[in-house]
Amino acid sequence: MRTVVIYKSKTGFTKKYAEWISEALSADIFDASKADIDVVKAYDIVIYGGSLYAVGIIGVKYITQNLDKLKGKKVVVFATGASPSSEEVISEVRDKNFTPEEQKQLQFFYLRGGFDYSKINPFDKALMTLLKWTIKMKKELTPEARGMLSMYDKPVDFTRKKNIDQIITYVNS
Repeated sequence: MRTVVIYKSKTGFTKKYAEWISEALSADIFDASKADIDVVKAYDIVIYGGSLYAVGIIGVKYITQNLDKLKGKKVVVFATGASPSSEEVISEVRDKNFTPEEQKQLQFFYLRGGFDYSKINPFDKALMTLLKWTIKMKKELTPEARGMLSMYDKPVDFTRKKNIDQIITYVNS
């Protein structure tokens, strides 16, 4: 089975997972900006990874707009974010990014990535600064909020190679 991994990464966490998946599956790998759908549709298994941006998976339209061209293929999408994995997070991301019909045509996974404030662009830094102020204005900070604030000062990396195991098992099944 010919497999391809396509990814869109802002700060490198998604790229790291894409490279690990590609290596584990002996798959070809492309940055989404270089992935021509006419080339991709020749593969049997298509894996797309994107980081989260306000619960949206960046670049996922590449998959959703081309699902008709990927019929009969095993399609996997993974998203990376700084939040711990939970059923609530997985459901929220999956349901925001895919219609019920699209969910029937692909398998979704969430992988915990990380956050590096120094690597984001100026527009995103402005948005994140607004979020930081909003969090700081709260009377009582939850452990999650305190953790979020600490990420501004010190990058965090929650990527672990073992996190791809579910994807590898699914693809090989």
